[in-house]
Amino acid sequence: MSASGPTSAPSTWPPLREELRGIAPYGAPQLDVPVQLNVNENPYGPSDAVVADVAASVAAATSTLNRYPDREFTELRTALAAYLNRDGGQGVTPDQVWAANGSNEVMLQLLQAFGGPGRTALSFAPTYSMYPEYARDAMTGWVVGRRETDFSLDLDAARELILQHRPHVVLLPSPNNPTGTALPPDAVSMLCEAAGDGIVVVDEAYGEFRREGTPSALEVLPHHRNLVVSRTMSKAFALAGARLGYFAAAKEICDAVRVVRLPYHLSAVTQATALAALRHAPELLGRVDDLRRGRDETVGWLREQGFEVAESDANFALFGRFADRHAVWQQLLDRGVLIRETGPEGWLRVSIGTPDEMTAFKNALTEVMKEIQG
Repeated sequence: MSASGPTSAPSTWPPLREELRGIAPYGAPQLDVPVQLNVNENPYGPSDAVVADVAASVAAATSTLNRYPDREFTELRTALAAYLNRDGGQGVTPDQVWAANGSNEVMLQLLQAFGGPGRTALSFAPTYSMYPEYARDAMTGWVVGRRETDFSLDLDAARELILQHRPHVVLLPSPNNPTGTALPPDAVSMLCEAAGDGIVVVDEAYGEFRREGTPSALEVLPHHRNLVVSRTMSKAFALAGARLGYFAAAKEICDAVRVVRLPYHLSAVTQATALAALRHAPELLGRVDDLRRGRDETVGWLREQGFEVAESDANFALFGRFADRHAVWQQLLDRGVLIRETGPEGWLRVSIGTPDEMTAFKNALTEVMKEIQG
């Protein structure tokens, strides 16, 4: 064959990055079963008034879809800042807020801006399983510490690990997923100071579900230029289908993320939907107290049945321990109840649903355990 002819095909096709070969895409099972309690959704859909406002707002946005959206989404940033200042924020301004298509994109943008080759990100396991994937996708080194047996964070050990590795990004969910554990009040300031020039991301995806007296990291945002506090509208706002995540941070951090964001990344339809939802925030958040009560009742019931249950400030409960958790998960699924097989080996996680859904879960789990125990 001449030098100008076709070259031989690569030994593997397609020419994927080597570290991605053989990896299955992330995703919880999406199954059509009567009771779906596996992805921490808010089980209460929007009211007719919210639906009507969203529909009207989207219709208005549709009339200008021939034009690109406001790439700085100024009106939405203003509305998000106002909301945060009602939930722990201390004078958050619109130029301190950034948003993207779900908190997943927010996190990836932060890793793209502050991570990268030769840099590291750090967190403490067990924690959200997407964190190492964000680091991988941004070609960032990954360092993981360990939580205590009760899933709390040993602050002295965490501080020492940060001082040892000097990560560029520290990821600290509060409440933690999948355990539901909230950070103690002094943790954020201590770890921001330890991180030095690295940024500390406190992921409050479940922040609205925190117990009374548990502060938001927003309260100390003015004191730490390296602090990022992220939120989402997917959980407490019951807006998972809209895909809107956001964070508050120093203006310099927001400006840095603007460098890596794709052009016009937040559609006019998404912006209109989120703005409509924020106008109805009191109503949409009105079920948060119900879900908190449901969480506490579920945790209490599980403990009465003899299970270990992690303390939770979120809208889910992690419980165990099972010799074969997959068998329990499957038998629950066979009874029409879908929960999540995640977290440490031997544990399962159940999202808090409506009272009827939780009754179905309890009845199914009771039947499964009787069958397993003979």
